[in-house]
Amino acid sequence: MDLKSQKSLAARTLKVGKGRIWIDPTRIDDVSMSIRREDIRRLVHDGFIKVKPKKGISRGRARILHQRKKSGKRRGHGSRKGKKTARMPKKEAWMKKIRPIRKYLKRQRDRRIIDTKTYRVLYRKAKGGFFRSVSHLEHYIKEEGLSRR
Repeated sequence: MDLKSQKSLAARTLKVGKGRIWIDPTRIDDVSMSIRREDIRRLVHDGFIKVKPKKGISRGRARILHQRKKSGKRRGHGSRKGKKTARMPKKEAWMKKIRPIRKYLKRQRDRRIIDTKTYRVLYRKAKGGFFRSVSHLEHYIKEEGLSRR
């Protein structure tokens, strides 16, 4: 039976799209006989015509992706956009490098492993960007024999 007009009438009555109208397959005869809005309302009240729930977009895949990115996956060269400095600004990179170096230098000076003059020289070198990391600084102190011990 063609229930196109009933479906469209029900959609207009219930203010939803035609795709969201469900008609009870056991009561098709009753529905096909109804031609007025009043009849449709009665069928809705009786539960022979219902509105299907809205379909949403699942966030399941997005959650999985987010979890993988959090754990360090999907961050290779192919996934990157923009320059290196767009992901980590130059200033931030510098701060991440210089702060541990200066902290290490102060600790060495306070423990009297290096004297004040050496500290000043190394501090200036660090400021000029001479050292790549704390381990590079340690290596330099060892190689040059700058430690007192």
